[in-house]
Amino acid sequence: MKIAVLSGKGGTGKTLISVNLAAAAGKSVYLDCDVEEPNGHLFFKPENFYEEEVSIKIPVADEKQCSGCRVCVDFCKFNALAYIKDRLVVFDEVCHSCGGCILLCPEKALNEKEKIIGKIQKGVSGQVTVNTGILNTGEASGIPLIKKLLDENRKVKGMTTFIDCPPGSACIVMESIRDADYCILAAEPTLFGVHNLNMVYELVKLFRKPYGVVLNKCQEGENPAERFCEEKGIRILGRIPFDNELGTLNSNAKIAVRESEKYRTVFSSLLETVTKEVRHEAAVNP
Repeated sequence: MKIAVLSGKGGTGKTLISVNLAAAAGKSVYLDCDVEEPNGHLFFKPENFYEEEVSIKIPVADEKQCSGCRVCVDFCKFNALAYIKDRLVVFDEVCHSCGGCILLCPEKALNEKEKIIGKIQKGVSGQVTVNTGILNTGEASGIPLIKKLLDENRKVKGMTTFIDCPPGSACIVMESIRDADYCILAAEPTLFGVHNLNMVYELVKLFRKPYGVVLNKCQEGENPAERFCEEKGIRILGRIPFDNELGTLNSNAKIAVRESEKYRTVFSSLLETVTKEVRHEAAVNP
């Protein structure tokens, strides 16, 4: 079972939710796919971890073979290639490693070289296996790193996986939810929160993923995000209060489930609800 937790922006509570659900599940896997700003490891503080570099293939030109036809330059929509002063220049920083230029080169003047774009850290915290993707600063895309995380996780059998997605609804988020059996949308109780919730709501509908919403930072009074869910007929999976105890635990990078009986109950109940939703979806859409 793979559960993706996503939100329309950062700071909404997706790491809070995914970290605590993984801890509540016991033997589980936590994947931090927010590769530009991963922070789940700050809570788990994994032990016995090791690092693995992740690389992509980028083109390198053979000047003796290059005829200056510019077929590769015209093909690249990311402007990663340019023919300047009778020389083909490759801009590594914006290359998306699609390989199209190499395939199209009539002179076979382009080859490939490895470029390291980041790393994956693997460790253990209690019964939770913690895998974190860390993208090098300035890289064009974190998708290859996320693919590596997801591909390796397919080898894991019999454990629930919680995917802490990047914020927003761009390509890296789409890649993060590709294998998900269920999506949890984290929402804040503000009009701005509704705007961000709508972004990921439209995304999971587009991908035809089953989903539900967790309302975070709930207080007394009107909750625009709750009203949005009611109007759209979206299942509200649970509500997390705007609470001083939880805020203090979170700001000190402590996992609430492991520190507070109150929040162990809250997130265990949420996990039970999500598990029932996944099983229901599997029964309805086998």
